[in-house]
Amino acid sequence: MNIAQALECYGEPDSFERRECGWLLEHILGINHLTLKYKSDLTLTLLQEKQFLQGIERLKQGEPLAYVLGEQEFWSLKLKVTPDTLIPRPDTETLVEQGLALIDPEQNLSILDLGTGSGAIALSIAKERPLANIIATDFSSAALQVAQQNATLNQISNVEFLQGSWYQALNSNYQFDVIVSNPPYIDEQDQHLIDLTHEPITALTAKNNGLADLKVIIGQSPQWLKPAGWLLVEHGYDQGQAVQQLFSQAGFNEVKTVKDYGSNDRVTLGQL
Repeated sequence: MNIAQALECYGEPDSFERRECGWLLEHILGINHLTLKYKSDLTLTLLQEKQFLQGIERLKQGEPLAYVLGEQEFWSLKLKVTPDTLIPRPDTETLVEQGLALIDPEQNLSILDLGTGSGAIALSIAKERPLANIIATDFSSAALQVAQQNATLNQISNVEFLQGSWYQALNSNYQFDVIVSNPPYIDEQDQHLIDLTHEPITALTAKNNGLADLKVIIGQSPQWLKPAGWLLVEHGYDQGQAVQQLFSQAGFNEVKTVKDYGSNDRVTLGQL
């Protein structure tokens, strides 16, 4: 089997499936897009062909490409992902951008990332702000293992990982300059969940119309923030107003909601 034949195994020409097929081939063969395009007669080894056909079957079953590859690019990092972790989305880079804008690169600030999953947010901030001291928590020990591996893979040493649900992972004497979180915020009855069956449901959904975990994170944050500290959370496109209200009830000022790359409300932040 050569590249041209392999590309015909999945999807119609110019379809998203065909693009995924190409990305899978690039990953297995260790080549770039130009080589894929102009060396279509390149023959796969028997092992490469076996890996490719196994990957195509997983894609046909609806498994996300990131899980098939075992990795996902996010911000400036290449991250390992497994079914124990949510696949990092480009929309979440909005949260990273807003957080970095508040973290002086010349200061030794304390940062908390709640529900770190693969470590995408904490590690992206840590890479850009090497003087910052970052704690990242998650209730899942399996997710934290992946996050720690990603720290090692990306040679990042200024993040400490702690297991526990939200603030329960912390000692009572911790205080932070900035808290960031991308918690579960999809309503348990949301019809779009049918397309997300391979990702951990606990990282996606929350009770109370998707606001239950946001309410905990926002409501308890004042006791963990230093004076004039900032809280930033990601949320659903239709939750901006409700989340702003939670911020105001918790005593935050300068509350605002920022749109993602698709012009949807995505991140709300405020200062104590």
